[in-house]
Amino acid sequence: MKQIWLLPDVAAGDCHYGNLSDYEVTGSCFDSLGGRKRARLMEGSKKKRKRYGGAAQGNRRPLDGSHEEPMPLPNPMVGFNLPNDRLRSVTRRLPQQAIGPPFFYYENVALAPKGVWATISRFLYDIEPEFVDSKHLCAAARKRGYIHNLPIENRFPLLPLPPKTIFEAFPHYKKWWPSWDPRRQLNCLQTSMSSAKLTERIQCALASSGNPPPKSVQKYVMDECRKWNLVWVGKNKVAHLEPDEVEYLLGFPRDHTRGVGKTERFKSLGNSFQVDTVAYHLSVLKDMYPNGVNVLSLFTGIGGGEVALHRLGIHMRTVVSVEIGEVNRRILRGWWDQTQTGTLIEIADVKSLTDDRIATFVRRFGGFDLVIGGSPCNNLAGSNRHHRDGLEGEQSALFYHYFRIVDAVKSAMGRM
Repeated sequence: MKQIWLLPDVAAGDCHYGNLSDYEVTGSCFDSLGGRKRARLMEGSKKKRKRYGGAAQGNRRPLDGSHEEPMPLPNPMVGFNLPNDRLRSVTRRLPQQAIGPPFFYYENVALAPKGVWATISRFLYDIEPEFVDSKHLCAAARKRGYIHNLPIENRFPLLPLPPKTIFEAFPHYKKWWPSWDPRRQLNCLQTSMSSAKLTERIQCALASSGNPPPKSVQKYVMDECRKWNLVWVGKNKVAHLEPDEVEYLLGFPRDHTRGVGKTERFKSLGNSFQVDTVAYHLSVLKDMYPNGVNVLSLFTGIGGGEVALHRLGIHMRTVVSVEIGEVNRRILRGWWDQTQTGTLIEIADVKSLTDDRIATFVRRFGGFDLVIGGSPCNNLAGSNRHHRDGLEGEQSALFYHYFRIVDAVKSAMGRM
């Protein structure tokens, strides 16, 4: 019988994060994990990693990544392999301390500031990131890095395969597409849409030009079309994608985000997983867990990981979902009610998921099979470099809670 539980958060002054001697934390809980408190957690993690015998000890560079060169991104950005890719053979060897249970899967933007991925990798047991641009699996680009301890053999894609070009996804746009617009795929889908004033300016610029327009006008129009993923809906007329089109490109079911405002729909979708990409990585779990999985879902968003598991045919017996956004929680609950029979337990704030609560869940459900999530990228991405503070930023520093929670789950399951 389906159950949905919403658990209250523990007040900030009452919560704690496990053994204080492990993390060297004093006072009340972290409010942002920034500055001195984040440094203390990092120092405590060194002790834990040394205890595990991990590679973070010895002559390693500092854990904050301040002296690291940027982690090189592969070109093409295809990860360890792609569906039907028989030309590449990749093997990897996981560090002993990274081997499950549980399996864990972490995602964030690939184009992060210097040192970020080196630090994330080092905290997550020195596992090599898998960088993938979703344009190799669907019609829209999405450059993301994934760190996980899942097998990489015997993966399989979701069927039917998603369209890989704009015209395959939306053939009705081809009628108005000008010959001088060479795009066949869309750029990364953003959290906001273009303004009506911009599309009006583009229409006016084209209407006052010849056919084809001069190169300077073409460049102006193409720059804006690429930036905002504008599509041709009439003569000299461009428009932004609609939310249901973005859902389709990202692999979500139709109307997944319907019922909330358009602005909120774009924001939620822009921050979500690309479902086909994530499902390809998670597909290895299907044969491993024929009776279903228990999932700890951190920074759940609108449930991209859950939708991926569902589309793979993997039953979710229990999902403990941690998501602070009320709109996102409403979207997830609406989808869960319509599609799932397992138990959904909701927690609003990742900071309230203490080691004691994690241990209680582990005992109650017999452990977690998968810990999945992608911490906020607010301070890692975007054109406003003033806020690109890396893992020092207030939002992106929440990554350290992901590491803390994975570590706590491993420890609790090791005591079973």
